[in-house]
Amino acid sequence: MRPSSSPSEALLRGLSGTPDVDAELGDHALLRALLDAEAALARAGADVGLLPAEAAEEIVRQCRVERYDPAALGPAAEAAGNPVVPLVRELTAAVAEPARPWVHHGATSQDVLDTALSLVAVRAAGPLLRHLADAADAAARLARTHRDTLMIARTLGQQAAPTTFGLKAAGWLVGLVQARTRLTRACADLPAQLGGAVGTLAGYGAAGPVMVDRFAAHLGLAASPLPWHTRRQPLLDLAAALGGLLAATGKIALDVGLLAQTEVGEVAEGGAERGGSSAMPHKRNPVDSVLVTAVARRGPGLVGTLFAAAGQEHERATGGWHAEWEPLLDLTHLAGGAAARTARMLAGLDVRPRRMRANLDASGGLLLAEAVAARLAPALGRAAAHGLVRRAAARPDFRAALLAEADLRAHLSEADVDAALDPAGWLGSAGQLIDRALDLHREATRGPAASAEPRREATRGTAAGPREAQP
Repeated sequence: MRPSSSPSEALLRGLSGTPDVDAELGDHALLRALLDAEAALARAGADVGLLPAEAAEEIVRQCRVERYDPAALGPAAEAAGNPVVPLVRELTAAVAEPARPWVHHGATSQDVLDTALSLVAVRAAGPLLRHLADAADAAARLARTHRDTLMIARTLGQQAAPTTFGLKAAGWLVGLVQARTRLTRACADLPAQLGGAVGTLAGYGAAGPVMVDRFAAHLGLAASPLPWHTRRQPLLDLAAALGGLLAATGKIALDVGLLAQTEVGEVAEGGAERGGSSAMPHKRNPVDSVLVTAVARRGPGLVGTLFAAAGQEHERATGGWHAEWEPLLDLTHLAGGAAARTARMLAGLDVRPRRMRANLDASGGLLLAEAVAARLAPALGRAAAHGLVRRAAARPDFRAALLAEADLRAHLSEADVDAALDPAGWLGSAGQLIDRALDLHREATRGPAASAEPRREATRGTAAGPREAQP
């Protein structure tokens, strides 16, 4: 059967994803993974002596994605409730007569679909993690470059005290590094699924556990100690990692959007052709910030669906398993788009130190009230120092009001007051914290490659034969 032509790009889906990740999530990618699972099943059966080698080779030869049409398999799946049943029917018809009894030997539909979804997630994680690494590299550059760039820290929506843009970028960096580490671990632990109808491996007799190990090895996936038909922790770990990635990128996007507001103007997104308005020629909207914020807000619902579906009954679920498929793919799609756009947003970010300093100075030193109170506290006590500074802060000229306080002048000189009002002197351990974030990033970069590629016993994409045959 010849595959149908590819559909045109959706008008909206491209705004939430990225092409290289989405290429591993579409119908053809899932079909390839399903066929990879069927081919690995035949190979594993031959390894343990349950299938004739000739039958296994014939099954593998027919597990080629171009032979099957997702557009036909989709409607056919409705009768059985999953796409594996019609695919196995077509695969059985495609192989030579002597091999037909050995197609899908000992497995159930959930074994193949769960395994295929593990493969899809691992393959999509390759480009996704590269985008995340690019975003982390860009955040690290910002942290290094702007280590001493003064700006206002804001708490509860209000101007609070001085900080540096380098420390803000370092916070973004740590969130990205941690998200990449969690996702790498979750993908490395994703197992193949093989249990047969009720998780007893009855179709393989005493060879069942070895069959599981060989099946997983051929796919480059982890081998689960027991079938996980209704024990969904592997997918929950993946969902949590993807949700955490969306939270980390969403926080960055929200910060950038707020800092780019006209009244603030401390950063702007790069790209002269991006961010235009259909109505207002002067507008330069922070479009990547907007799009990442949008997908980050969709993430919790999808994560919640996967966790809600995880309470599954007995040995095989009625509906809980089925509820996972699309949310998992959608969550991976959103994470890919968020990682790619965050990388672009940070790499091209226009940072404006002069505007940061102007905003910092606009309050006439009020942001250093804590610093003045800290200098007075040893002499007056914390409560009295706090009250004195609060009184001065209520007057129009904060510095003059401070110097007019006799209790202050008894302990602090005018030079002492000016030193307390210097924002560069009230940064605490900001520089050291930036260094710690950069060290974490360097350690993560030097560590094992976080590519989440399958383990290397089997070739990736067994359905299409040797690696060089893969698209």
